[in-house]
Amino acid sequence: MIKIENLSKSYKLDNGEEVSALKNINLNVKDGEILGIIGVSGSGKTTLLRILRGVEEFDDGIVTVAGIELKPDTSKYYFNEVKTKTAIHLQRSFGLWPETALENVLRKLYGAKYGDEANIDFEMAYSTFEDEAMRLLELVGLEHKAKHYAPVLSGGEKQRLIIARQLAKKPKVMLLDEPATMACPKTKQEILTAVKNINKELGVTIVLVSHLPEIQSYLADRLILMDNGEIKKEGNPDEVISEFLKDIEDEIPLETDDIQNNEEIIKAIDLNKKFFLLNGGDVLNIKDISFEVKDKDILSLVGSSGAGKTILLRLLAGLEDSDSGNVYYKLRDNDSINSFNENKDRYKSKFSSIDENGDIWIDIAKPSLNRMDIRRNLGFMHQEFALSHYATLRDQLAVKLGFKNQYVIDDAKKRAKELDLSDELLDSFYQLTDLPEIEARSRLEKIGLDTDILDELFPKFPETAVKEEIAPIFDALDLPLEIINRRSYELSGGQKVRAILALALCSKPEILILDEPFGDLDPLTLRIVANSIKKINKELGTTIVMVSHNIDFIKELTKTAILIDNGELLDKGNPDKILKEFMNQCNAEYLSNLQI
Repeated sequence: MIKIENLSKSYKLDNGEEVSALKNINLNVKDGEILGIIGVSGSGKTTLLRILRGVEEFDDGIVTVAGIELKPDTSKYYFNEVKTKTAIHLQRSFGLWPETALENVLRKLYGAKYGDEANIDFEMAYSTFEDEAMRLLELVGLEHKAKHYAPVLSGGEKQRLIIARQLAKKPKVMLLDEPATMACPKTKQEILTAVKNINKELGVTIVLVSHLPEIQSYLADRLILMDNGEIKKEGNPDEVISEFLKDIEDEIPLETDDIQNNEEIIKAIDLNKKFFLLNGGDVLNIKDISFEVKDKDILSLVGSSGAGKTILLRLLAGLEDSDSGNVYYKLRDNDSINSFNENKDRYKSKFSSIDENGDIWIDIAKPSLNRMDIRRNLGFMHQEFALSHYATLRDQLAVKLGFKNQYVIDDAKKRAKELDLSDELLDSFYQLTDLPEIEARSRLEKIGLDTDILDELFPKFPETAVKEEIAPIFDALDLPLEIINRRSYELSGGQKVRAILALALCSKPEILILDEPFGDLDPLTLRIVANSIKKINKELGTTIVMVSHNIDFIKELTKTAILIDNGELLDKGNPDKILKEFMNQCNAEYLSNLQI
């Protein structure tokens, strides 16, 4: 079905440097085979997939797909012909019509026959293609969702609907690029089952790119290991996986001190939050959730996609308002405590509480100068957290240090008085610095402002002082200081991820909240990150609250776990016990060999 002979491909960077992506690749894929491709980020996996799809030209070699031969000088006509024989599914792609699942597939079937799925005659489409569309939905396990509108489907259901739409083109080859990496185990299993059904019942040849060994072991008939643009090993999946993992960094033991005797620093009390669809009732209902976070803990929120984990993290960080309930942070910084005591009459009833021990607790949902002191010691990494492509790491660190530096905040308070901004408005602006840039910009635009107001209030840290300020963090992350003058595309995959972590840690926050920012990393890089987080927790005393769908990652890092399902807190405590409960819920066959 696929034959690759002496394939090579290079890219030219903006500075004129040439980077070799693929080097003399030779490969055959049998008709009806599931071929897996594994390797670290940047090893050439996606480039190879794009060439097989017919959307990427190459420098040397011959590529034959479903009988169509491509060479570097081949006419575009034949590249387009390869597109008709192949279908590709990208993990983060959710291009769907705002119609029912059935109508989404009908459109693709109609377009495959008449060339335009946009101008569809639904009466004709239903009479001609409805049975075939339902068959495709059944293949991907969505027949019971046929009448459900695509926008309200879960992430995993959307991915399976996209696969059904691709199958409507009747491809000879299905190309899957990390189809389930970011999904929870339950959703992963649904997607993997759909892939198996497609291969078995339709005989479609599948090329699967995934850096998750458990997925390759479950699906692949044969596996190739790519490294630095070359095929390093090929054959039995288990043997290739062993080769892939042989150079993984040794695991640093998790600090086993009993943190249950540590002081409470966050209290979530009776949190409730409902989300509604205008025509579909409530989608998510966070119901009466209460828990506490202890100092120096690594707490994981565990649950399936849609369980409410991300919303709970945003409530915890004060980035989302609850319908009822409170999240309190203990005020621990001496300067902040003194400031509070000086303004006790002003803040006590409105923004905080004082417990029987005299400890001060600040409500993270209510704007105040004291909440600014809490936020200064709080770091939040979102799922889409990323480095700026063109700015140097030094410049990005300077911006982040400006947001979180005490001197900058003190100056912002003075500047706010000069501008006649209230304390609450100043803190509301400061809250935006913890949001993703797009969300922060959107909120400012709604009130007629742009992000320049943030630069004016919180100017970046002096770049000449960045190196000295960041040195302890880079040391804990095993990052060489000289990389601070590099741009993101000049860093290796492992350096890039640890640089992202350094940005969140540069202000030495007491509390770090992680919302699945490492979900699409290969196991070798993920181990580096896991070890780095353990060092940060131990050496800097950082308390960490995180969400991850990677069972190994949770098991390796977590001191305390919370199990959430459909907005309810089901259990809290020992991570091994929680993970066993969770895996029983998921019924994920692909994880059957995982030991908890």
